[in-house]
Amino acid sequence: MKNQTISNVLILSGLSDVPSLQLPLFLVFLLVYLMTLTGNLLIVLLICTDSHLQTPMYFFLGTLACLDMGYSSVTIPRMLFDLYTQKWIISLQACLFQNFCFMFFAISEVSLLAVMSYDRYVAICRPLHYTQIMYWKTCVLLISVALFSGMIVSLIHTSLLLNLNFCVSKPLQSFFCDLPQLFQVSCSDPFINLLFSLLIGTLFGVGTLGVTFCPYVIILNTIIKMQSKAMRSKAFSTCSSHLTVVFIFYFTVFFNYLDPSANDNFSEHRRISSLFYALLTPLLNPLIYSLRNQELKSSLKRVLHS
Repeated sequence: MKNQTISNVLILSGLSDVPSLQLPLFLVFLLVYLMTLTGNLLIVLLICTDSHLQTPMYFFLGTLACLDMGYSSVTIPRMLFDLYTQKWIISLQACLFQNFCFMFFAISEVSLLAVMSYDRYVAICRPLHYTQIMYWKTCVLLISVALFSGMIVSLIHTSLLLNLNFCVSKPLQSFFCDLPQLFQVSCSDPFINLLFSLLIGTLFGVGTLGVTFCPYVIILNTIIKMQSKAMRSKAFSTCSSHLTVVFIFYFTVFFNYLDPSANDNFSEHRRISSLFYALLTPLLNPLIYSLRNQELKSSLKRVLHS
């Protein structure tokens, strides 16, 4: 480590080393970003303007859409700037701030998905007590806990990163400041950081995944016993949309962070998986909910015909 030069500027490896691909990639991801903002903003506007959608379930869905807009805005605008300038250089301060925001939105979204699972459990398994359990103060409290969890975790991660030194000779093997790649370019020993990451990964990865899926054992049993086909169909629709979002989010995150080739600096498929969970997941979420949710589609039709 004595021969390493400490740097306050980090070099990103980017998406491609081929100059001719920079402009096409810029246009593609600009379109992805605009579609992400449009889809999520449309869901938020429909929920805010349509009284039929002003229920706890759609309150959580609107919050998810807001988190997805923030989640994508942390990475895509900076990536578009780097594609346009073809420099792929970022200051250490900007890098740490980007990582802080990314961690905040990621942990908040994981927590929110667990809250949405609990909301579906109460709505389907205890429908007569739904309004008494999921009243607005409870909804706001649950959202506040999810956001507070994201804030605390990201603050601790960033504080620990401030204790590390980073080497100018090691480029960051990503298109944004992701945590595993920051550990790789550190000239310091990131043991404490890795230990905390393992703890958080267990708590907010495995832990919240269990909290998210456990209610569905009871939910599915309740749905099967329903006499009305219409009620079964509606319950399956809302649950399948939520489960699809959960599966895509966790699968891409686990594939990226638990990738056995995580220490291989030339792992192309790891970069692709980062691209998917950081950029495409916020785009897919509104599509999944809008295409499989009859109330959202009905609300959109009312708006278009008004």
